Amino acid sequence: MIGIRDLAQHLNLSIGTVSRALNGKPDVNEETRRRVLEAASALGYVPNQAGRALRSGATGVVGFMMQTGSEITGEGDVFFMSVFDGVQAVFARHQLDLVALLCSSEEDPDAYMQRVVARGFADALIISATKREDHRIDYLATRKIPFIALGRSLTDAGHPWLDLDFEGMAEAGVARLVGKGHRRIGIYAPLDDTNLGYVFIDAYRKALEQRGIAFDPDLVFRAHPNERGGHEIAHAIAAMPPGKQPTGFILTNELMALGFYNGLNQVGLPPGQKFAVISRDSPQAHFLVPKLTSFRLSLRDLGIALAEALLATMPAYAAHYPLGVVRKIVPLELVEGDSDMPAPS
Repeated sequence: MIGIRDLAQHLNLSIGTVSRALNGKPDVNEETRRRVLEAASALGYVPNQAGRALRSGATGVVGFMMQTGSEITGEGDVFFMSVFDGVQAVFARHQLDLVALLCSSEEDPDAYMQRVVARGFADALIISATKREDHRIDYLATRKIPFIALGRSLTDAGHPWLDLDFEGMAEAGVARLVGKGHRRIGIYAPLDDTNLGYVFIDAYRKALEQRGIAFDPDLVFRAHPNERGGHEIAHAIAAMPPGKQPTGFILTNELMALGFYNGLNQVGLPPGQKFAVISRDSPQAHFLVPKLTSFRLSLRDLGIALAEALLATMPAYAAHYPLGVVRKIVPLELVEGDSDMPAPS
């Protein structure tokens, strides 16, 4: 790997001439430009990004903030890696690079965000796991840092966001289970104030009431969004008095289905035989037996939409993506399986 000084010495040209040739300046003749570009390619020239950043005021880096820890991601995360692939596919068109900003589950997300911004190494940010009231949104807006949120919040700075259609999941899931005779339908909700929990519970309550079923708070099960959390919910269901247990369940988290299946089998409520399950889809869920009835979407396409919506708000890229301020709920497809059997008589 060589720098511009090495390239200039190899060509016996001044550093200034080489720099102007590399940057397409009109005062460099075509023969010189050709020589410089060919030599740069042959020798593996890599531009000094720090120097470019100082001159342009841009780093070419976009940060994606996510929380980590076994209580959040369990044994591994399939959601964000697929989203990252879509995001970077868009950024690569513009020589931008995505950097994951990993906030420990033991650290305050607001404090972490302030530290990231103070260091100034990213041109824009993507935030996730939005809270009901999210101070990060106001913080970024007041500092005029381009950002987009993966998830809605009551905190509204006129910023762009994308979110999954949790209302649609609640409506479709409840409708399907009620249509199969279920009257006691359980759901999962996060332990913290993540906004998706509020959105899903509200939509679930409305879907029940529209079908003449009273909302029962005992059928809302809170746990960590991972395999262990799904396993714990299954055992909590088994510990309920007869007649109080749900007969069907809707999971909004893709990691929980494996643990939930395993737990249900352990407590004598095998999925698809004695208990109905609908969940978010994941690559691991494809190996579950019986086949999981699930909500599916392309996470890579979600990443592409997220990146394009962010670039639409940045002056240097807005002409490529004339989308305005994107605020979009992303639909999911219900894929029928064999896990949501009719209610037992």
